Amino acid sequence: MKLPTPRPDWQSKPHPLAPKSQRPPRPSPLRLRMILIGATGLAALVLVGVIAAELFLFTGKTPAPPLAQLTPLPPATRNSIIMAPVSISLGAIRDAAEKATPRNFSGKADNPAAQVLQNADIGWTVSRGAIAATGAQDTLSLATPISGRLNVTGSLSAKATGALGDAIGGLLGSDAAKQIGGINIKNLNATADIKGNIVIAMRPRLAASWYLEPNFAAQVNLGDTALTVAGARVNVPAQMKPVIDKTVGDQLNALSDRLRKDPTLRRNAQAQWARACRSVPLQGTAPGLPAVWLEMKPTRALAAQPVIDANTATVTVGIEAETRVTPAETKPECPFPEKITIVPPTAGGISVAVPIDIPFTELNKLVDSQLAGRTFPEDGSGPVAVTVKHATVVPSGNRLLISLQVKGKEKESFFGLGAEATVHIWGRPVVDQAQQILRLADLQLAVESDAAFGLLGAAARAAVPHLQRALLERSVIDLKPFSDNVREKIAAAIAELQKNENGIRVDTDVNNLTLTDIAFDASVLRVIASAEGTMTVRVNTLPGL
Repeated sequence: MKLPTPRPDWQSKPHPLAPKSQRPPRPSPLRLRMILIGATGLAALVLVGVIAAELFLFTGKTPAPPLAQLTPLPPATRNSIIMAPVSISLGAIRDAAEKATPRNFSGKADNPAAQVLQNADIGWTVSRGAIAATGAQDTLSLATPISGRLNVTGSLSAKATGALGDAIGGLLGSDAAKQIGGINIKNLNATADIKGNIVIAMRPRLAASWYLEPNFAAQVNLGDTALTVAGARVNVPAQMKPVIDKTVGDQLNALSDRLRKDPTLRRNAQAQWARACRSVPLQGTAPGLPAVWLEMKPTRALAAQPVIDANTATVTVGIEAETRVTPAETKPECPFPEKITIVPPTAGGISVAVPIDIPFTELNKLVDSQLAGRTFPEDGSGPVAVTVKHATVVPSGNRLLISLQVKGKEKESFFGLGAEATVHIWGRPVVDQAQQILRLADLQLAVESDAAFGLLGAAARAAVPHLQRALLERSVIDLKPFSDNVREKIAAAIAELQKNENGIRVDTDVNNLTLTDIAFDASVLRVIASAEGTMTVRVNTLPGL
């Protein structure tokens, strides 16, 4: 019987009746081991190839957008103003006038009837009563009643004696007149009452050369009384008013001259000026912000003209100062001005500008800490999950460029691997005054990021709105702790400018700190904060004028 032609072992199995010599040899164990190792190596090579493709073929850096050059920021100096209304109660002015004004006045008057009186001695004494102070239309009025006596002594002249004899002769007869005519009348003594009041009006004005011009005006009012001396009627108001007017005028002129030369206003202002020239520590501020000092350097002395109403006389005084933030305590030099700058009427207040410089190195740490490791979409929706590995911020023009190194992973990928790329997003820094935070606004994807989606896959675009929303929510700097600290420090420093003492009460309230402006250069982002508040000084006791 003829046997069939044997086929290769890959085509069919050998015929079971074929001789053993025609059957293929069985593979040895060593050969089987080599086949298994080869297959495993081939699988590993395939896996490495896939991983290499994921890591190298699909990983790349997209080109960064071109950056605009920035001019370095000028020194962080701002102008601040501290104006304090100093209110002096009219009661304090009245009490000071009471202490300083003599209660008794006296003097001599000219002979009003020289043809009648010889060797006349006309003297007067006046006492004042309590002083009353009133105010209206920026004018202070001090009024006091006066009372006293006018005393006239002397002798009749020969002419007066003859006239007196004729008068007696007409009444008693010529004989009596002859008898009296030889008598020389001497030692006349007559008195009359003085009653009235004195009103002194004062419209004070500050002069630029550090003194107060009082602008006094006095009015003397006397009651209608008369004195008859040897038949001569002497009108007391007519005779005494010029005398008392001159006496009061001399007193006021002396007081005005003393006020013009009084160094008290300048001396007190110099003391306050020296206290204001200083550095205020602002340590203990918000995390991530360096310890800094607020330098205050007064440059101008300010004052508004006095305002007088029914209860108080108020003069608003203050300083204008340059303020800046420094990394260490400074010793500013603040020469005292020779002149006061007179400003329009103002209610006063505190407005201190505080520049806050935040280096971009610190800003990068903050943004990276808030975004690195987060995956978007956060709710797990979408075919691709994009994880932020690193975030940086660089300035350009009036915007900031946020570069996010991200990794995109397709959920349907067999190996669960993904591609990496860099996504660039533009944002504009703004200050939120209501929340007292620094945040990013007007976020938009840079066109250079399109290349990244070629690596990540078009499906990764769905994660971009989530990235932008995270930037809006997370890329913020909370300045409230810093604001509260600055507000408290400034309030304490300003309160020290004028301490409560000797009838003076100072109330300081820095009740608000707002973020007003923002600027940046290539290395620093600067936020300008303004501390607002009030300061009042009430004077209840004055020294004697």
